[in-house]
Amino acid sequence: MEDVLPSGLLEICLLVGAPTERVRALLQGTQRKLRNPPPLDPEVLSVFVPPFISRDDVQMIHAGNNLNKSKRRSFRKKKERPKVENVKSLNGEQKAPDTEDVTVPKDIDLIALPQLCFPGGLYVTSELKEDHIHFLVFTDVCGNRTYGVVAQYYQSMQDGSTSSNGQGPWESAQTGKVPACFVPCAVCVISRYPYFSALKDCLSCLLVQLRPLRDLDVEEHIKEFAAKLFLIPSPPPGSLHLVFHMKPLQIIIPSREDPDSPIIDLDLHLPLLCFKPEQVLQIMTCILTEQRIVFFSSDWALLTLIAECFMLYLHPLQWQHTFVPILSRQMLDFVMAPTSFLMGCHIDHFDEVSTEGEDLILINIDNGDISHSKVVEEELEIPDVPAQAAETFMKRVEGLQLHFDLELCHLRACTDLGELQTRRRAWQQKLNMDVQQTMLQLIVNIFREVKDHLNYEHRVFNSEEFLKTRAVGDQPFYKKFARLDLSTQSEEDRLDLMFPTPRRLTIEKMASKRVSAARKASRRMVISMPNLQDIKLPEGPSRNSSLRKVERAVAMRTPSKSITTFKIPEIHFPLLFQCVHSYYTDFFNHLSKAISALPPENSALLARYFYLRGLVSLMQGKLLNALSDFQNLEKTDLRIFPTDLVRKIVENLPRLERLQADRKPELKRLISRVMEKQREVLKMDDHVKNFELPKTHMQLDDFVKRIQESGIVRDIDTIHRLFDALTVGQQKQIDPETFRDFYNYWKETEAEAQEVNLPPAVIEHLDKNECVYKLSCSVKTNYGVGKIALTQKRLFLLTEGGCPGYVPIAAFRDIEEVKSTTVAFLLLRIPTLRIKTLSKKEVFEANLKTECDLWYLIVKEMWAGKKMAYDHKDPQYIQQALTNVLLMDAVVGALQSSKSIYAASKLSYFDRMKNEVPMMVPKTTSETLKHKINPSAGETFPQAIDVLLYTPGHLDPSERLDNAHPKLWCALNEGKVVVFDASTWSIQQHCFKMGRSKLTCMVMVEQSQVWIGSQDSIIYIINTHSMSCNKQLNDHRSDVTDIIVEKKNGTPSEAYSSSLDGMVIAWNISTLKVNRVSQLPCQNLTSMKLHNNQLWCCTRSCILVVTTQEFRPQMKLEHHLKDVCSSFLGFQIFPERDEVWASYSGSSDVYIWNTKDLSSTPQKIHLQDCSEITCMIRVKNQLWVGSSGKLQGKSKGKIYVVSAERKSVEKELVGHGDAVKALCSAEDRYVLSGSGKEEGKIAIWKAG
Repeated sequence: MEDVLPSGLLEICLLVGAPTERVRALLQGTQRKLRNPPPLDPEVLSVFVPPFISRDDVQMIHAGNNLNKSKRRSFRKKKERPKVENVKSLNGEQKAPDTEDVTVPKDIDLIALPQLCFPGGLYVTSELKEDHIHFLVFTDVCGNRTYGVVAQYYQSMQDGSTSSNGQGPWESAQTGKVPACFVPCAVCVISRYPYFSALKDCLSCLLVQLRPLRDLDVEEHIKEFAAKLFLIPSPPPGSLHLVFHMKPLQIIIPSREDPDSPIIDLDLHLPLLCFKPEQVLQIMTCILTEQRIVFFSSDWALLTLIAECFMLYLHPLQWQHTFVPILSRQMLDFVMAPTSFLMGCHIDHFDEVSTEGEDLILINIDNGDISHSKVVEEELEIPDVPAQAAETFMKRVEGLQLHFDLELCHLRACTDLGELQTRRRAWQQKLNMDVQQTMLQLIVNIFREVKDHLNYEHRVFNSEEFLKTRAVGDQPFYKKFARLDLSTQSEEDRLDLMFPTPRRLTIEKMASKRVSAARKASRRMVISMPNLQDIKLPEGPSRNSSLRKVERAVAMRTPSKSITTFKIPEIHFPLLFQCVHSYYTDFFNHLSKAISALPPENSALLARYFYLRGLVSLMQGKLLNALSDFQNLEKTDLRIFPTDLVRKIVENLPRLERLQADRKPELKRLISRVMEKQREVLKMDDHVKNFELPKTHMQLDDFVKRIQESGIVRDIDTIHRLFDALTVGQQKQIDPETFRDFYNYWKETEAEAQEVNLPPAVIEHLDKNECVYKLSCSVKTNYGVGKIALTQKRLFLLTEGGCPGYVPIAAFRDIEEVKSTTVAFLLLRIPTLRIKTLSKKEVFEANLKTECDLWYLIVKEMWAGKKMAYDHKDPQYIQQALTNVLLMDAVVGALQSSKSIYAASKLSYFDRMKNEVPMMVPKTTSETLKHKINPSAGETFPQAIDVLLYTPGHLDPSERLDNAHPKLWCALNEGKVVVFDASTWSIQQHCFKMGRSKLTCMVMVEQSQVWIGSQDSIIYIINTHSMSCNKQLNDHRSDVTDIIVEKKNGTPSEAYSSSLDGMVIAWNISTLKVNRVSQLPCQNLTSMKLHNNQLWCCTRSCILVVTTQEFRPQMKLEHHLKDVCSSFLGFQIFPERDEVWASYSGSSDVYIWNTKDLSSTPQKIHLQDCSEITCMIRVKNQLWVGSSGKLQGKSKGKIYVVSAERKSVEKELVGHGDAVKALCSAEDRYVLSGSGKEEGKIAIWKAG
């Protein structure tokens, strides 16, 4: 439940410093002279993680409540584990810490953290130094951030013992007997929320309390401090701030303004104090244009605060590149990364970074200078912000009151610290709001008209047309910005959408969680573009043409929202179960009093109290009380209704409580609404899909529909097998409870797989695109004790112990035999899995016990799927095998019966196919076939491939790199087009539509245009830069059947299009005007070829040759064969041989005419086992013929490769499960074939 339940203030707390032994060794090595001591390596000394009460107390609190099961997992282990305090039993009893049971949050890396707690190094000093605080930000691969606040303080060391810098140590130091030294320590608090000021105040209070304490007492106080922060919740969005007492200060936890706004708990005006407004605009431009930016300062705290301010200035846009506001001295090589980033360094490293780094923007916070390092590119210019937006920004900044002292001039002096704090916070809150509005106005003014050129459906932006509307002086800025990819999805996200298997973290993503100098920014998207037209700024009293007066008034008179504070009750120590119970009871009672005292019309504040009280009830295990409070949100403020949390509560309600809820009409309605509410699921066209859990028994057809709607799997045959599995031993129908159990188990295992976090020592053995799909329980094997991990490529053992490691078991392609057996142990027989591989003599054995039968099925299915994928060059077989495996796992988990393994075996599709019907791929096919891809993966049904087009890559410095790659365009049914990157065969543009009719032809007219003909008589023109259709040609009156391009001196000059009614149009490519049009004296025109300034036009009854200028007929090849009753299907010209090759619909023969004597009888080549020729293409000196054929009595798509010289079939290729519908050539090196709707796949063949 932790993934849904909002976290408290604290995620983890750490004590970092140098071990006492190392300090002693340093003092001995320097004879206690500390003039220039070497730095020590900081280490994590103690870790304080929740829960902060004993295991027994946790069970008492959450008896019957499954919501708070810990999902904190980490496979990361350190060579030397830090000391973990008795955080599991804070009842005063001293017992050895159980380090094996303590786990840290999955995104916290304890190895790199000590360096960031002491970014300038850890130095032992002879003089006491001032305590100081700095801030950290951690970003995971998904863009989620975690925040740290670090407080450094000094302990004195004397005679081998340490104490804090209180009075006691000073008295000893003054005796002069033994000279004292001071050792720095750091307390680091990590939170999911950016409460910089609040956590700084908390740590400041802690440091005051630590001064008089010695070593053991220090850790006890830090423990209590961490426990207290853990129990403080984060307030819901709105105007309610939480307050609690941390001696001697009152700490305020601010809420975010609304659910879509960021939390702001820092001084937003800091950059305006450090930089002039012109420089702020320059820095904003650097961020918006994805520069490589490095901030410098002598103050570590300023580095993070200034960087965070600029991130908040971007709102509602987002920076999605590397963001590391503090680099320790060991991390300076990170600035050599080739991708966009924003980092921060100490000013001492300025000269080093500026000398070694290339193309860096260097920003000195201390003196406000902006410069750049040595330039490698042709130019590194920072363009100016568009003039009008910059002018408005400058005027608004002039109206901001940036100095608190000026605010105090006319006020009486404060005699109370609390009053001064309150006054300062009120002033800062108003100033933050003014700064926010100023920056929002700037962002909106810059991008106000972008929406007019942004295709929201396909997430593409027409930069060329947008730039034409910009002022000349603003174009340098927009040209830089327009080069950026405005898509919100990374290439990896698009690949995730290709297959319906659950998403798992790839090894590359796991590795990228750790900051690395070689970190590769796979996301080119810097800015996630919202609907800017929906952003409404506060306006002045009138729409005056004088912007000066209006903007100044807005800046000075920004309406401030009233803030309400709620004081959290005191938390008493020691932290026993009774203390926690008392705290939650007091919290609940205080909220109840506040609710009863509020009038109903103050619904917004009531909603916040209900929300908090619901959380408190949830933590107490009172689930029905929590549901009642959340149900009240529907009447007060639905915006903060925690839908996922309420659904999780309902799913975990014990039976008796569920019956009680059903007896309460309001709770019954709430449960019904939540469980039936439309939910978002992944869909390949990125649209939201509605899904409802079934309420009645389902027959097969209804079950198929429900499973497809759920997004689990879409393949009909697989769903049929799943239906058989779930209905083993019962009537052929599925009840709602079984479906719900299966669905919930599937989702739970999918979520658990996302949490798998492998250590670096394991990651280095795996490929970057591998995903861990399943882990076994900890088992004993002949390779050691550990967990068996399954990826799409292999099995390996994740060994356990002090340093978890990687032990290979088997790659699926190397498996020779899999057995499920038993071994004797005392009087028992333990189920054991045995795997024999080709590369190892030793057989792997694992005592999997109850899991053995399931893993036996899993390994055999993956083994068979891998073999099929290898034989057929089709990686989707691996995806399908993975889907089968995960469905088996979910079936066993959902059924929980003696028949569950037999039920799961119904899903062993590839294993059964291998054993029952071994299908050998012909040798010629296997040697020629290189790869297969599926453009209709993720669709409900396979879709026929109507047209294929390959477009070569080209280099243009003005374009994105992916636009330089070759592409494969694939036309599916109903006007759908899928575009593949032909360098990786990954989907580049996923399914955009050209009308609703069947597409008939595609051609690249020039580098920036692809023309697509349709049966709706329209030619759609695709801009290859934006991958959008902004133009179309409507001059045809019937189905467009073909488009060809005439080139002169290698440059496209004219395009010719034909339609079924015999119309031919010559187009000016640059102006899109009609140059010539002709109605040929024949109907049913199906295709054209251009040769020697002549158009060869194929109709059903003849092949007509006309001139390209006047379209005057030159010759005619008529259908006069007596033994052929059908019409022409298509033709190809071999001009060097003076031959034209043609085929007839329904025929299995190819006919060859001599172009010098079309009246002569043609030669005939018969294609054996060919039912019907469907398409053909010329590749070098060969004719590739697509057909529908037979193999082993089954209908298959066959390709015949015919030699033009020998007039004979050289190869017969069987690579499709349906007729070959389309063929195209890739630079005469490869031939691509697409099949019909029974298979819907593309095969890539080696030509020649």
